Amino acid sequence: MSEVIQASDVRRVVVLGAGTMGQGIAQVTAQAGYVTHLYDVDAARIGRAIESIKQATDRLVQKGKMLNEARSELIGALVPTSDLAQACRDVDLVIESAPEQMDLKVGLLREVKALAPERAILGTNTSSLSITEIGTRTAAAARTIGLHFFNPPPVMELLEVVRGLGTDEAVVAASLAIAKRIGKTPIVVNDMPGFATSRLGVVIGAEAMRMLESGVASAEDIDRAMELGYRHPMGPLKLTDLVGLDVRLMILEHLHREIGEQFRPPAILRQMVRAGRLGKKSGEGFYRWTESGPVPIAHKR
Repeated sequence: MSEVIQASDVRRVVVLGAGTMGQGIAQVTAQAGYVTHLYDVDAARIGRAIESIKQATDRLVQKGKMLNEARSELIGALVPTSDLAQACRDVDLVIESAPEQMDLKVGLLREVKALAPERAILGTNTSSLSITEIGTRTAAAARTIGLHFFNPPPVMELLEVVRGLGTDEAVVAASLAIAKRIGKTPIVVNDMPGFATSRLGVVIGAEAMRMLESGVASAEDIDRAMELGYRHPMGPLKLTDLVGLDVRLMILEHLHREIGEQFRPPAILRQMVRAGRLGKKSGEGFYRWTESGPVPIAHKR
C-alpha cells in the first residue's frame, strides 16, 4: 500500500449515495470545511438531498444555532455530481453510503478504487457488513475502514470506527483524527458481525417489536418506557422508523445468519416491510409521519 494520507492533509471528500444517511454525512463533512462531492446515480435524488440540506441549515440560522456566514460556507462546500470519475479525482476520503447490500457496496468501491488516488481512505458507512470482506473483495484491505454514522448524522455525536482484519493502523489513526474534526466522538471496534452499536441496538428494537405484536403495550408506551425509564433520547420503535424498517430487516437477517437465533427478525417487521410501511421515508411505520412529527397509530395483533 502507498503511504496513507494524513488527516491534516484531507481536503476533498466524496460521499457515495444521496439517501438519508449520505445527505446527512455530506452536511457534516461540508460543515467541517471539507469540499464535499455528493454522488448518486440519480441526479434528482442529489437535487433533493441538497435542497433538504439547505432547508435544514436555514432553520438552524433562523433559530440562532448557526451563523448565516457559516451556512453559506457549508452550502458552498457541497458539490453535487452524478459523474463518479469527476467525483473521485483527487479525493482524499471516500465515505460510501449505499444501501446495506454487500455486492452493491463492493461493486461501488471497486469502481472508486480504480478512479481515486492510491492514498485515499476508503470508508464505508455500513452498519453491520464485514469490513474485512469489503476490503478483501475490493483488493484494498489496508485502506478500507468502517465509518458508521448514526441517524441523523448532523445531530448524533457518535462515530463507530470499525477496523477490518487488514486495515492499516495509519488509516485507523487518520480516521480518528477526522472524526474529531467533524465534531464526532469516535469509538474503535473490531470487525465482528453487527459491530457494537448495531448488535445492541437491533436486539432492543427487535424485542420492542415482539412486545408490540404480543400486546404488551402500545408502540408509544413501549418507546416512552425507554425514553423516560432509561433516558434513551428516542424509543426503539420510533428509531426503527427513522432508520427504515427495510434496513433493520436486512441487518437482523444478516446477524441471524452470522450469530444465531436471538437475531431472528420478528414477524411484524417482515409483514410491515412487505406492505411497504418502511417508516418515515414511506410516511408510515410504527408511527404515521406528518410535517409536525410522528403520530401514534393502532397496530392490529
